[in-house]
Amino acid sequence: MMQQICIAIDGYSSTGKSTLAKQLAKHLNYIYVDTGSMYRAVTLYAIQNDFFNEEEELIVSKLLDALPSINLSFKPIANDELPTIHLNGISVEKEIRNMKVSEKVSLIAAIPKVRRKLVEQQHKMGEHKGVVMDGRDIGTVVFPNAELKLFMTATPEVRAQRRYDELIAQGEKLTYEEVLHNVQERDRIDSTREDSPLIKAEDAIEIDNSNMNLEEQFILVNKLVQDALVKGK
Repeated sequence: MMQQICIAIDGYSSTGKSTLAKQLAKHLNYIYVDTGSMYRAVTLYAIQNDFFNEEEELIVSKLLDALPSINLSFKPIANDELPTIHLNGISVEKEIRNMKVSEKVSLIAAIPKVRRKLVEQQHKMGEHKGVVMDGRDIGTVVFPNAELKLFMTATPEVRAQRRYDELIAQGEKLTYEEVLHNVQERDRIDSTREDSPLIKAEDAIEIDNSNMNLEEQFILVNKLVQDALVKGK
């Protein structure tokens, strides 16, 4: 059997981490885990169950009390598709991508008890290697011994434009300025939270894809994967 490794992809929002991770998982026939979608699913649950007050502040106690009732899993919708996030048995892949969830997910992700619950699940998902996992703290917290660690970045303006185009295509009505503010605010919260802040692991390879297309990025990263596989033999 070919040597399998763990690939950890961290970085800022809207840098295409999930797109890259899906490409690699398909190419390598690895398990793909989008940890960001796990935090988004918890955020969606909090919104659906009115865990935010009239001032849009999270009522943390309500969320913590409900944690045992939040069950997350990854299941394929069709045979030829990669698994997508399911919240209590229901696919929520589309619902978690809207702006309302995006505005609140960094707040949810900063809660230590939420992080502990999800990191425990992530450990189990990747304990046998052969996994590509993307998020904010994969190379620093979830899999600090991953054979290949990538840290994705791009300018806030480029990331906001990418996200804006996605949301407009989904039919949302908002401005580029609103999306840029959301990207910058998420950067601030993710990078300054006390529990598992977004930082580049010392041994991670940084990739700025501001001026790369998907094909160029994949060629570059696939070369890094092959090098890591050879090194791991």
